Amino acid sequence: MRQLTLGGVAVRVAITLLCVLWFIPTLGLLVSSFRDEADVKTSGWWTVITDPFSQWTFDSYRQVLESGMANAFVNSIVVSVPATLLPIMIAAFAAYAFTFMRFWGRNVLFMLIVGLLVVPLQVAFVPLLNLFTDYDLNGTFLAVWLAHTGFGMPLAVYILRNYMSSLPHEIIESAEIDGASHFQTFWRLIVPMSVPALAAFAIFQFLWVWNDLLVALIFLGAGDNEVVTITLRDLIGDKGQEWHLLTAGAFITMTVPLLVFFSLQRYFVRGLTAGSVKG
Repeated sequence: MRQLTLGGVAVRVAITLLCVLWFIPTLGLLVSSFRDEADVKTSGWWTVITDPFSQWTFDSYRQVLESGMANAFVNSIVVSVPATLLPIMIAAFAAYAFTFMRFWGRNVLFMLIVGLLVVPLQVAFVPLLNLFTDYDLNGTFLAVWLAHTGFGMPLAVYILRNYMSSLPHEIIESAEIDGASHFQTFWRLIVPMSVPALAAFAIFQFLWVWNDLLVALIFLGAGDNEVVTITLRDLIGDKGQEWHLLTAGAFITMTVPLLVFFSLQRYFVRGLTAGSVKG
């Protein structure tokens, strides 16, 4: 086994300390979610160390679920899944065209799309709101799907195009010699080989859509179709008097993003770093 240097030990100790410090607020949030309202508002979460068996209760979780969180949870899934799959599908076709097809203005068009990454999404709210109002889409899931698809497309095209450019072009040339069309090459060769990049962007997009409040509030709003972020905002009350419920609500909403991340995280680094180094 390779002997660790003093610098290597120092780096590992520093990283461990940073991870511990980063985890402490999450631990405090978890502990607070199982404490009584009076205890949460009168003492710190660390007091459970001195009396660990007297403060635990599920009242906060019960109140959160009774407040409509279950319906909002389903709505968030209905919003997040299509809003993740749509930009991936469209961007995958675009990335294939930018990588393996030759047409006039290809590089200029790609740079224009990537340049949209620096445009704040807030500048599109007013024109999109007017457009959706003309077609009676405001307050519907379709409006949020279209908004998130448009906002996520530049990053998706950028990630997928960089990954596809790192794939061996000999395979594509062999498919062309065998008479495969672009559509057949895309579905049978490119998509299976691009799974790491697709999964990497899926993590980004799903977490963004799931945790979004602004887009959901503007294009969907509160009501029967509200998502978990809107429900969490309403849990705190008009004067912030019910903030202890946020601890339980936060952990309920964290379950799906954590499941998505840990199920796809093995592709995460591969999908983001592929194509960054040539040679």
